[in-house]
Amino acid sequence: MQSTSRESRAGLLYGFGAYGMWGLVPLFWPLLKPAGAGEILAHRMVWSLAVVAVALLLVRRWAWAGELLRQPKRLGLVAVGAGVITINWGVYIWAVNSGHVVEASLGYFINPLVTIAMGVLLLKERLRPLQWAAVAVGLAAVLVLAFGYGQPPWISLILAFSFATYGLAKKKVNLGGIESLAAETAIQFLPALAFLLWLGSRGEAAFGAHGGGHAALLAATGLVTAIPLVCFGAAAIRVPLSTLGLLQYLAPVFQFVLGIWYFHEEMPPERWAGFGLVWIALTLLTWDALRTARRNRARAAELSRAVAAGAPAPAACGESEADVGPDSIPTAAAQGLGGPKS
Repeated sequence: MQSTSRESRAGLLYGFGAYGMWGLVPLFWPLLKPAGAGEILAHRMVWSLAVVAVALLLVRRWAWAGELLRQPKRLGLVAVGAGVITINWGVYIWAVNSGHVVEASLGYFINPLVTIAMGVLLLKERLRPLQWAAVAVGLAAVLVLAFGYGQPPWISLILAFSFATYGLAKKKVNLGGIESLAAETAIQFLPALAFLLWLGSRGEAAFGAHGGGHAALLAATGLVTAIPLVCFGAAAIRVPLSTLGLLQYLAPVFQFVLGIWYFHEEMPPERWAGFGLVWIALTLLTWDALRTARRNRARAAELSRAVAAGAPAPAACGESEADVGPDSIPTAAAQGLGGPKS
C-alpha cells in the first residue's frame, strides 16, 4: 500500500511537471527570435529526432521500428500524424511569437470538445446528454469569440482540429510516446533538414549568426519537446487517466495566464464571455466524466462481488456504449495524445 501511495505521488509530480512545462513553453519560443517560426519549427524537428534517438539507444528499444516498417497502414497513419503535428507546432510557435498566446491557449481548451465531436462524426460514438450539452455550449463559445475577434478564432480552431486529428491517428497506430515521436520526427527530418540547408545557402539562417547561446537554444528545442513527453509517460503509468485528464487543463490555464499577465494581451468583455462559455462546457464535460467513472467503478465492484460469490454477473440493461467507457475524462490525454506538445 505504501509503495502504491509513493507511486501515485510520483505520478502526480510527473504529471504536474509535464503539463507545467507545456504550459510555460510560451516563455521559451520568444527567446529564439530573430529566427522565424519556420526555422524554429525545422530545428525542433531535427533536434527532437536526435534527442529521442539517443533515448532509444539508452533503453535499447528498437524492435517496434521493424514491425512498423512492415505495416504500411500503420506507417501511413504515422505520416498523417507527422503532417498534422507539423501544422500544430508551426501554428503554435508563430502564434506565440506574434502575440497570440491567449488565442493559442483557447485551442487547447476547446480540444476536448473537438475530440468528442470528431468521435461522433468519424467513429459514430454515442454521447451522453451532458456531453451533448458541453459540445453545444462550446459551439456557442466559438460564435461569441468570432464576434469578439471580428472573425472566427482561426488559430484556436487550427490548433484544436490539428491536435484532435493527431490524436485520432495516434490512437489507431498505438505506439508509445517516445517511439511515436521518433517515428514522426524521422518522417519530418529530411524536409526539415533540407529547409535549414536552403536557408543557410541563402544566408538567411539564424542558427550560428547570433552567437553560441542562441544556437544552443535552437538545439534545445529537442529537449523542450522530449522532456515533457517523458514526464507524461511516467505519469500515465502511475495515475488514473481521469486524474491525468484533469491535469491536462493546467497547460492552457498557464498559457492563458501568461498571455494576459506576462504578454499583456487584450481581453475585451466579449472574449471573456467566450472563454467563460468554454470553461462552462469543460466543467460539464469533466463532471459528467467523473460521474460516469464513479458509476463504472461501482459496477465493476458489483461484478467482482458477484463472480466471487458464484452468482451470475449482473446485466447492464439499457446501457449505451458511451456509458461504459474507460475510467477517464474524454480528453487528449485519454486518447494517448501525450499532452499538447506545443
